[in-house]
Amino acid sequence: MPHLVRDLVSRAAYSEGAGIARAVPQAIATPRTPEEVVALVRWAAGTHAALIPRGSGSGMAGGAVGDEIIVDLSRQREIHAVNHGACTIAVGAGAIRDAVDASAQRAGLRLPVDPSSGAFCTVGGMVATNAAGPHTLRYGPMRRWVRALDCVFADGRRASIRRGAPPPRDLPAVQRFLDDVQPAIATLTREINAAHAGVIKDSSGYALRPFLETGDLIDLLVGSEGTLAMFVGIELALTPAPGATSSLLATFTTLEGAVTAAVRARNFGASACELLDKTFLDVVAEGGSIRFEQEVDAVLLAEVEGETAASAETNAHLLQHAFAQSGASSVRLALDRDTEHELWSLRHAASPILNRLDPSLKSMQFIEDGAVPPERLPEYVRGVRRALEQVGIRGVIFGHAGDAHVHVNPLVDVRQPDWRDRIEHLLDAIVTLTASLGGTLAGEHGDGRLRTPLLSRVWPASLLGVFAQLKNAFDPDGILNPGVKVPLAGQRPLGDIKYDPSLAPLPALARAALDKVERDRAYASSRLDLVESGRTQR
Repeated sequence: MPHLVRDLVSRAAYSEGAGIARAVPQAIATPRTPEEVVALVRWAAGTHAALIPRGSGSGMAGGAVGDEIIVDLSRQREIHAVNHGACTIAVGAGAIRDAVDASAQRAGLRLPVDPSSGAFCTVGGMVATNAAGPHTLRYGPMRRWVRALDCVFADGRRASIRRGAPPPRDLPAVQRFLDDVQPAIATLTREINAAHAGVIKDSSGYALRPFLETGDLIDLLVGSEGTLAMFVGIELALTPAPGATSSLLATFTTLEGAVTAAVRARNFGASACELLDKTFLDVVAEGGSIRFEQEVDAVLLAEVEGETAASAETNAHLLQHAFAQSGASSVRLALDRDTEHELWSLRHAASPILNRLDPSLKSMQFIEDGAVPPERLPEYVRGVRRALEQVGIRGVIFGHAGDAHVHVNPLVDVRQPDWRDRIEHLLDAIVTLTASLGGTLAGEHGDGRLRTPLLSRVWPASLLGVFAQLKNAFDPDGILNPGVKVPLAGQRPLGDIKYDPSLAPLPALARAALDKVERDRAYASSRLDLVESGRTQR
């Protein structure tokens, strides 16, 4: 069994992630092998100690931040050779997404799921949240690319769950599921299909609809956020890399026009289609990055693929025509790599500008993952704008237009005495808005501890009951990531917030390590190594 690290400085270095939460854990475990994970889980099962699996800590919803024992799986970074015949690759749970994709690219293949955190997020974390990204528009989220999972279940038993293979009935957790939960799922087919109907991306709750469609246990495990089993190995499917790409930037005077164009981009087969709302464009304009000559309510950034540069260019011209028919006031083409890079740099222009704003304005991502049926997207964006205005908080809105999936960065002034009341009112308003539009609170980032207490507002009670049954079948003692997917008694969405100036300061070495992670985007760095480096430099 791996050693448990219990000193305060080390624990505090794991008290924060990329989201807003803060919680100092009881201890840290850093198992280096699957066998050490098995030993740790068996110990936890015998002592009823709760475990929180964690990769790079780059999740936004607080699923890897809590006051139990953090299990840091990021050292398990094995990347095996590509299986050319099967177009698959096997990796450790801690393998970094971009490193895996680089291995695939050398074989003429790729992993098409590409979250913006790809330079540092782990594949295990991507599987746990059913992660997505811009190219989900054409290639779908993580679930469809997972071929097998090497799992450690809550009693310490280890087994491989493979797509298309029968589930291992010799595992008590699986047998309980087959006996008790699968029949309940079958009786709720209508309710399952009706919930979030029309939503294209959904990483909230357990994946009952995909399981109904395939009958594959692996589809329930993907997106389960470490609550049903720990993943210690993953086999991924890969796809051939495109021969060439072209990109387009289209401006629209109305959200409705942008949404119509985004639907056409999806139907056309575009590989990506991103929305930049007026709130985003205003921030970019303040930084002098780009200005539009006319009033613009939204911008779409789209990408098309082709077997050759000529076919990619042809596809770009076809999509340009479709955008013009949807009401685009202008469309700019990028037909070479450098110009494409220039266009897409707009998508990332806001972050450095936000960092230069008043340091008391904190970008708090707590309403950052909503998705609605595509035809409701204008209502959702306008509703978010209105809710921000009503509480007096500025926000930046952008996201994946083709999937009607929106990210929001509220900019909160923590000097104001009522800042916490304001964000609680804002969260309540956005949850109400999302529910009224038939949407989900989590398109790609998972529920975590942030959204789990709110699931009763966007999921029917019958399905919440199945979620609880499923959790109990796989983890009857509740030791795997408690408070995620199924809420604990009295659990609230907004606990301690790391930007709260009234919180007691963390130890200096831990604070320095966390500041480096945030400043340098060094989420792939071991927090224990950062703390130790700080100690040696003293």
